[in-house]
Amino acid sequence: METWLFLALILIIAMFGKNSSLVIATLVVMLIKALPFTQKWLPVIQNKGINWGVTIISVAILIPIATGEITFHDLMRVFRTPAGWIAIAMGIAVAILSRLGVNQLSASPQVTVALVFGTIMGVVLFKGIAAGPVIASGLTYCIVTMLNLHF
Repeated sequence: METWLFLALILIIAMFGKNSSLVIATLVVMLIKALPFTQKWLPVIQNKGINWGVTIISVAILIPIATGEITFHDLMRVFRTPAGWIAIAMGIAVAILSRLGVNQLSASPQVTVALVFGTIMGVVLFKGIAAGPVIASGLTYCIVTMLNLHF
């Protein structure tokens, strides 16, 4: 019963914060929880979900290459600007930090409670988005803007 109340509270907060991604995610988790054999599927989703999410984000990132919006010429141009190098560095930094974060979650699962709470607060109260590549882009934006650089 406590888990349902906790999920309902998250759903209400997400709706109040008008965050459709968190609303959908919470409803999906509630639906999965209501299905039979939940005890088998929830741990699988918990263990593999981050990798599935990263795969979906990677597909979305690669689509502009497939459609021709981003070309090899664009990639070469990135190497000619300080802003491009900052973006590359932020992508590398976030990838490394993400790997360390996944390792941390495996070693200390209790930190998940604080991370989930912080993520919910950031998403709902500050209109944030829970996604690694977007973090790299945000860091790049901050540094490039602060240094008044352009791509």
